[in-house]
Amino acid sequence: MATGKRWAGTASDLNSAAIHLLRALRATDRAAGLTPARLSALLVLVFGGPSPLGRLARTEDVAGPTMTRIVDGLCDLGLAERRPHPDGGRLVLVAATAEGGRVMRAARQARIDTIVAALRALPAADRAAIAAASPALLRLADRVRDAT
Repeated sequence: MATGKRWAGTASDLNSAAIHLLRALRATDRAAGLTPARLSALLVLVFGGPSPLGRLARTEDVAGPTMTRIVDGLCDLGLAERRPHPDGGRLVLVAATAEGGRVMRAARQARIDTIVAALRALPAADRAAIAAASPALLRLADRVRDAT
């Protein structure tokens, strides 16, 4: 338990930072013109490749009918499409269209640009500490994801 208490402050700070960073990026994300759920699903399709609907729902941690509505919206906007699954049957793959890829890459770049601008406004020592911590933060995110 002592180890847990030792790291509780750091965990609390990281939790707070993650929440505030994601909230601050919502304005940037809104410029993409998509709901957060559609933007998140599109991110999975663009950077993860085509996916069966069920797997996409599990990845996004939503119910199948919810993902169906999200995908329907993406398809209506021309950002995703349903394709026959190579295994045949009733299975379909959901894939990003070329336009979906363009929109997602632009939204991702807008987030990166926003973060870079904020980094530039920090003192050099803070920028160096964040840069040095980035690989460890990615490993931490993997551990948290794997634990849940």
